Amino acid sequence: EVQLQASGGGLVQAGGSLRLSCVASGFTFDDYVLCWFRQAPGKEREGVSCISDGDGREYYEESVKGRFTMSRDNAKNMVWLLMNDLQPEDTAVYYCSANWGSYYLDPNGQDYWGKGTLVTVSS
Repeated sequence: EVQLQASGGGLVQAGGSLRLSCVASGFTFDDYVLCWFRQAPGKEREGVSCISDGDGREYYEESVKGRFTMSRDNAKNMVWLLMNDLQPEDTAVYYCSANWGSYYLDPNGQDYWGKGTLVTVSS
């Protein structure tokens, strides 16, 4: 059974930081692109960051570049998203996902989704 379990969300003031974690099981983690998506109330799900399976190249949505950093540890089947300088517009449910292709930041290309973790940023 494939599982992606995200954690680390919470309430933080603007300018603060959070680190999201996602632990995966049930598939060959090393062979998959791992991503973070988010969905704010009333909005579509959008790609935040992805990290490739081979060289670990990182991809970021424009609004989070320079503030968010994604990393992975294949030995632990885990990915993280370090979010600095959080702003109210970052408020959303954050989801961890995996895909076996090259679907960076594309929600339609994901093979597996985890349940989300809520991030709330107060002004």
